[in-house]
Amino acid sequence: MLRIPVSVQLWSVREHVARDFAGTVARLAAFGFQGVETAGYGNLDASGAAAAIKAAGLKCSGMHVSIDTLRANLTNLAVDAKRLGCRDIICPWMPKELFSDAASAAELGREFDSLGARLRGYGLNLHYHNHDGELASDHGQTGFEHMLDAAAPAHLGAEVDVYWVKFAGQDPAKLLRRLGNRCRLIHLKDQEEIGTGPVNFPAVFDAIDSVGAAEWQVIEVEQYNHDPLESVRLSLEQLKKWGRA
Repeated sequence: MLRIPVSVQLWSVREHVARDFAGTVARLAAFGFQGVETAGYGNLDASGAAAAIKAAGLKCSGMHVSIDTLRANLTNLAVDAKRLGCRDIICPWMPKELFSDAASAAELGREFDSLGARLRGYGLNLHYHNHDGELASDHGQTGFEHMLDAAAPAHLGAEVDVYWVKFAGQDPAKLLRRLGNRCRLIHLKDQEEIGTGPVNFPAVFDAIDSVGAAEWQVIEVEQYNHDPLESVRLSLEQLKKWGRA
């Protein structure tokens, strides 16, 4: 079993972050998280968020950044990433229509290839985070894979979200094995708190360990049975019970 650090996507606790970014990341550190993945900076700017993350003893495992931001000014993005001590930039979403056929997915992949090549010049890595819309199949291959095939692996990685793969009717473990070394960041998500939904996590963990490329396991919760902070805490506790944290 690989010992892979565990981060949390801050979108999971966005209302807490909006009110008190520093206090929220401090609580996440107390739960036992080793990193956070940003989706904006809540009530702070990038400098304030970087200071809060450092003060909590955490690392910034990645930054979710919109396509508009990626297209607008990579220099400013690189400055923020340096402040945060982060090297991994993730585009979190694109319209599902772009993945409806191989040609449009490949066109998107070529754009990401160009953006990823430019980010490499700043010492940064670009990844794409899937939902379910990217997993529609065209001629036996998903739009997600058509997009990845059109970009060099060095320019575009895959942050696979295991819940959305399952939601789309596919097998997350098989996809992780198929994409192999492109999956250095893994979103661990279930329908609600981890361990309460449909994802076969033992198979997912076997695939992660078999590939051996993962650098971060990133918990995300978007549907809750509790306050969001409690939901992410319980999800981390479940990983601890499984020996994954």
